[in-house]
Amino acid sequence: MAADRTHTGRVHRLTQGPDWDLAPDYSPLAPPAGPPAGPDWRRPLDTLGTVLVPPQARPAPAEPPTELLPQVPQVPQVPQVPEFALPPRTTPFPPPPPPAPQPAPVARRGRRALALTAGLGLGRGERERERERLTATIRTPLHRSFRIAVVGLKGGVGKTSTTLALGSVLAEARADKVVAVDANPDTGTLSMRVHRETRATVHDLLAAEATITGYMDVRRFTSLTPSGLEVLANDADPAIANSFSGEHYRRLVDLLSRQYPIILSDCGTGLLHSSMRAVLNLADQLVITATTSVDGASSADATLEWLYTNGYGSLAQRSVTLISSVRSNGRTIRVEELVAHFESRCRGVVVLPFDEHLALGGEFTPEKLRPKTRRAYLDLTALVAEGMHFAPPATGPHAAAAPTW
Repeated sequence: MAADRTHTGRVHRLTQGPDWDLAPDYSPLAPPAGPPAGPDWRRPLDTLGTVLVPPQARPAPAEPPTELLPQVPQVPQVPQVPEFALPPRTTPFPPPPPPAPQPAPVARRGRRALALTAGLGLGRGERERERERLTATIRTPLHRSFRIAVVGLKGGVGKTSTTLALGSVLAEARADKVVAVDANPDTGTLSMRVHRETRATVHDLLAAEATITGYMDVRRFTSLTPSGLEVLANDADPAIANSFSGEHYRRLVDLLSRQYPIILSDCGTGLLHSSMRAVLNLADQLVITATTSVDGASSADATLEWLYTNGYGSLAQRSVTLISSVRSNGRTIRVEELVAHFESRCRGVVVLPFDEHLALGGEFTPEKLRPKTRRAYLDLTALVAEGMHFAPPATGPHAAAAPTW
């Protein structure tokens, strides 16, 4: 650092005052006469003002005092222990105890083991392996659009909740485009259970059928849920909703099959309606909804009986029944009896435990479901996905065109 060259001297002023000779003089000091005694290493050596001090001009580092150096404690020497060998064993080791007898597996019918226990008695690793197996089943590859219809002769047995839950699990597990259609001609509630992004309905989509050329043309008529499931609403006016005929449904499925690998239909209670006939003719998989109440179970049984006696026996045999538990002061039927009965009439049965979120009937939010409820819906989706293996190919005049997905 350069030396301070400031000195005190007189300052010439216009008028002299009593302290005129006490003010500092900031005028530059004249350089000393004669050449410097040695090299001036304090002079800047570059344009940036850097002062380079050579190593020989730097002061040597001072040695710290001996008393300030940390004292290293002396580690005592550990005496060496001589190695020795163990004497050979003269007596043999005792044999290991025999394994404990394992309990015999309890024979259960169909998926009752998964539906009723919901993972009870299984270790964490076994539950994870079972979940992975179910997820792999749900991700079964598809070669054409797969159509699932949720049906039942009675209202209030969980058709709409089943449609939303089934579609949500499929959309999350498969990462496919999945759409749920309100095919109830009696003004269904499918669109009321989700947050609607548009007021468009199935009738608006059919009116714009000639302009549909790709997925985005259809997407503006649907509402997207957080799980990735899309919902296509029906009209809230009963007169307009009831005009949704079988021909309308065929045109709608033909249009959606080109853009969506999986189509779900939330159906009404009238099996004799023309739209319901079209649903059954185009369905690959049926989900029959029932409850543990007498009327809820009887209506599901009547639905299967009607299918068997009206030319849909093959569709009824590969259908799946979902039994929802209800809390009622009236008469109910034991779950075990219902499972045994419906397993003799369809491909599989899943029991859904009572869930307050479903009983409220508000906006469907999968995150608010109980863990056992979510597990039951996972079992149901895997059971439905197993039907993708033996789905017959689309044939006939209303077979969908080649998909673009």
